[in-house]
Amino acid sequence: MKKIMVIDNDQTTQKLLSTLLSPFYRCLQFQSATDAIEFLLQKSVSLVILDVVMPGMQDSSICTEIRKFSNVPIIILSSKREKEDIVNGFKQGADDYLTKPFNKEELLVRVEALLKRSSIVNSDSLFFQGLTWDETSFNLSFNGKSISITPKEFALVGHLLRNPNSVFSRGALLETIWKHEWQTESRTIDSHIRNIREKLRLSGFPVDLHLKTVWGVGYKWETNHS
Repeated sequence: MKKIMVIDNDQTTQKLLSTLLSPFYRCLQFQSATDAIEFLLQKSVSLVILDVVMPGMQDSSICTEIRKFSNVPIIILSSKREKEDIVNGFKQGADDYLTKPFNKEELLVRVEALLKRSSIVNSDSLFFQGLTWDETSFNLSFNGKSISITPKEFALVGHLLRNPNSVFSRGALLETIWKHEWQTESRTIDSHIRNIREKLRLSGFPVDLHLKTVWGVGYKWETNHS
């Protein structure tokens, strides 16, 4: 079930959105923008619905902060309905803007459409606890900061992220990543995995919790600690 984060300090709105979304999605509710951002830095959600007016933060700054490290789809749900407010919301990184009071059916349709569009756009991108793997731009980053990585290391990370909790032997990884470069030895995989771990560790990503060695078999990307 896809997870939708709701960031709104109004309990009535929180309750209404929970009732509306829960039959179709897992609804994660936050009344603190700071807590929500800390959560997103560690875990992923499919979509965020937020109010730009939150205590302790300037208008729309929640969007700005999230956009520093994540491309998660964002819908602003706000009582601010002036054209300037709506334009500013999009400038801050929102994908859609809906004013309060809102039509329930319209919100559900917008959520569904944005999730569908996002799944198509992000087919070449992978996200995991602040780690972003973008095949189009050949970029691996953690919390918005790029990590220097070789093409083979990049391909290895992408393959493991696309197949979480699946164990791959060295031979299988060689066949997938190196393809017809038959002169490559299986132990080359060990060297690349070691380099990947070192680079991710230096970036601050908790790689040792996820990039696991399965002794006598190979390697896997484990998500159980997420």
